[in-house]
Amino acid sequence: MTVAIMCCMLITVGALVYVFYLPGELHLGAEKTRLSYLRERKEVVYENLRDLNFEYKAGKLPDADYQSIKGSLEEEAATVLAEISRLEQAATAGFSGTHKGAQV
Repeated sequence: MTVAIMCCMLITVGALVYVFYLPGELHLGAEKTRLSYLRERKEVVYENLRDLNFEYKAGKLPDADYQSIKGSLEEEAATVLAEISRLEQAATAGFSGTHKGAQV
């Protein structure tokens, strides 16, 4: 009986260590910036537009729904592209301003 209890305790302790053990160093992915998020979002919107066109050409969507969804996706794409452009210009201006200041 005591052997069975000892085995159960060892299994319980082993399971708890396995579940709750944290390694000394965690490897996290690269930090996401707003620009990288927007680039990913742009790809998603473009993929959605491609899928929408495919579904429409396959006859799965009525014309009114297609036009409505297409308009909203194009509007979202324009917004995303405008913000990407704005952030890239700000980064370029910040880099060239910093770079010029370093030369002085």
